[in-house]
Parts: sequence; structure tokens; C-alpha cells
Amino acid sequence: MTIYIDIILLENLCMNCIILFSVAYIMKLKIKGIRIFLSGLVGAIYAILTYMELFPLYSNFFIKIVLSVCMVYIAYNPKKIKGLLKELVLFYLVSFALGGCAFALLYIVKPQDIFMKNGVYIGTYPIKIALLGGIAGFIITYIAFKIVKSKIAKEQIIYKIKIKIEDKELQTDVILDTGNMLKDPITNDAVVLIEKEKMLEILPASLLDSIGNILGGELKLEDKDLKYKTRLRIIPFTSVGKQNGMMMGIKVDQVTIVTDVDEIINNKAIVCIYDKSFSKTKRYFGLIGLDILERNDVKNEYFANVKK
Repeated sequence: MTIYIDIILLENLCMNCIILFSVAYIMKLKIKGIRIFLSGLVGAIYAILTYMELFPLYSNFFIKIVLSVCMVYIAYNPKKIKGLLKELVLFYLVSFALGGCAFALLYIVKPQDIFMKNGVYIGTYPIKIALLGGIAGFIITYIAFKIVKSKIAKEQIIYKIKIKIEDKELQTDVILDTGNMLKDPITNDAVVLIEKEKMLEILPASLLDSIGNILGGELKLEDKDLKYKTRLRIIPFTSVGKQNGMMMGIKVDQVTIVTDVDEIINNKAIVCIYDKSFSKTKRYFGLIGLDILERNDVKNEYFANVKK
């Protein structure tokens, strides 16, 4: 039986790209099409080398681990070790799921001329079997992760947050509140709630003490606080026991949410001042909603290239 190297290369390249894209989609990672392609190509070249027995790599477990790390790093360029490990674990899980679906389809089709050489399956089975297996595996993995994530109490997730305004920066802990749907009604920008005591680190006390008067319609600021006048926002809200409430917000220069994988930067967020405490144990000092975690300010270059 004649085996074509280009077919092995193409099959492995397609499967690798599907796996890498699946991991990025599930973890909502910012990706570039060229990095996904290069990472998949590295894995495909490895398959060619093992098949041709140029080097005894297929029998070396350590080399396989190094290859996986390289592929993940090339594809996603993680900034933190913890993020790299998460992506690597999910890479293996998705690989097992996609591989299992592909083998199941091969079992159903039952091609006669297929065999394994040095850990690489080869034969004349159509490449669409591998692609269909990859797509089916992606769908199964995605649904499984959606079910698992839906059972996690997201309201208990605590994040580090950095708030910058002019030359000052506040770093504190906030909790994800799935019920926090606050937005600026005019600009539709996301709203973050931070305790007043914490905001004293980056805003003058005289300004924060004037919140009650400003909400009451009396806009009187001290001379040193006038520079913040254009940043002030009135945010309406509704809560249990209170209808048509109003909160004072301030447009900051930048809000950064620090996750285990990377940092989500929002240059349009508004910080509302909360005059009480969110946590009796002082574990966190603010609330964020899901909107600010959806990377609305970041364009996925892969999809941008596809649309073009």
C-alpha cells in the first residue's frame, strides 16, 4: 500500500488545528490564526518524523510532553505558568475526546487498510473521517464544559482588580456577582462597584463626601475636585426593596481584571461608589458583573480574518 507523506501531514495538521481552536474557544482565549496554524504544523511535523523513524521520538514520553508545551505556548502565548498549565490540561482532555470520536467513526466505517506505525495511524481512510471526528469531539467537549461550568457557583469567584485614574492606581479584591447587570444607560459601558473606603486611595475625600449632595442635585465641588467634574456619572439601579435608585459613578482611565490565565483590560468601565461594606470578613471590597469579563474591548483576530 502506498502512503503519501503529504496526506499524513494534512490529516494531523487539520486535527491539531481543531484541537487548538477548541481549547481557545472553551477558555475564551484571544487567538491569532497564524499562531494556531504554526502550532498545528509543529505537531504534524512531529507525526511525520515519528512515522519515517528519523528519530526515536515516539518512544520518549518526555519529548511528547515538551512537544505539547511548545504547541500550547506557540498557539496561545500564555503570560503565566498557571495559565499555561490550565491550557495544557485542557489541550490533553480535548485531544482525548477528539481522538476517541475519530476512532469511533473509524470503527463504524471499518476501513480495511489502516494500521499504526510508531504511534501514527495511517491508511486510505478518507480525511473527512478525521475531520468529522474532530468536530464531533469538539461539540461533546464544549457541551460537557458548559454543563460543568453551569454548576459552579460563579458568585463565589473572587478576582484581583486594578483601577487607574490619572497617576494613581488602586488594587483590591472583588467578587463576581452574576446578578450585577449595572451599565451606563447612555454609553452601555460596564459598571464596577467599589467600597468608598477603598476609593479614598485614589480619589480625594472631599469629592467622595459630596456624593450625597450631587445625587440630590447640588453640584458643588471644591476647586481641587473640579477636574473630576467631567468624569462624574449618574447610574440608575433597581434592587430588592428599592426602585429607581441612583448611584454616583466616576469614569476611570482603566480597569484591569486579573484572572488565572491573563489580564482583561477595559478602558471604558465606570466605577460606582458604595458607601457600605460588601463583606463582613473583608475578603473582597467590590462587585463586578459578567459583562466586564467578556472581553468586549478585545477583537478576536482569528474571527476578524475569517470575516474578511
